Amino acid sequence: MGEENRGQAYTLEAVIAALLIISSLVFALQVTAVTPLSASTSNQHIENQQRASADGVLAAAQESGALKDAILYWNDSESRFHNTSTFDYYTNVYPQTEFGNITDRAFGGRGLAVNVELYTEGQNSAQRLIYRGEPSDNAVTASRQVTLYDDDTLTAPGHEGTNVSAADSYSKAVPERDGSNVYNVVRVEVTVWRM
Repeated sequence: MGEENRGQAYTLEAVIAALLIISSLVFALQVTAVTPLSASTSNQHIENQQRASADGVLAAAQESGALKDAILYWNDSESRFHNTSTFDYYTNVYPQTEFGNITDRAFGGRGLAVNVELYTEGQNSAQRLIYRGEPSDNAVTASRQVTLYDDDTLTAPGHEGTNVSAADSYSKAVPERDGSNVYNVVRVEVTVWRM
């Protein structure tokens, strides 16, 4: 009779241990929040792809001259980038330039937001070219430098042929450096994140 009780005690112990393990697992899964933006190797892979895409967009645009043309797509009489609405920068559409087309093909319709900002010497803050909002924590960036010279001309319709150094309002977007034929060096930064 003692052997029977011992067998029942072992069985009861095993059942209780299994219940403890199962309830610990259930509790741990409920406490841990797993969201689409949680850090994981797949999320890191997506960020790496987005960074490579942003770098590829900048490289292709710089090689073709489209990046410089986009920086010079300024409407001098309205003191803002050509065909922007209330702001000095693009919010809902990409610029109607080759750079805008390259950017749209790379990121448009994929649930990605893109900011493009211009950084130069002589400015306290960046000049926005494209602005879609505040980037999330998983945003990635890529950048390229473009040198503007005094004899470079604006590319916006109606303003072609206007030298940047002679333009009335272009210094609002990119201030002029003194002392050489280099107007300024612009760092173009593209920030991409999933909305």
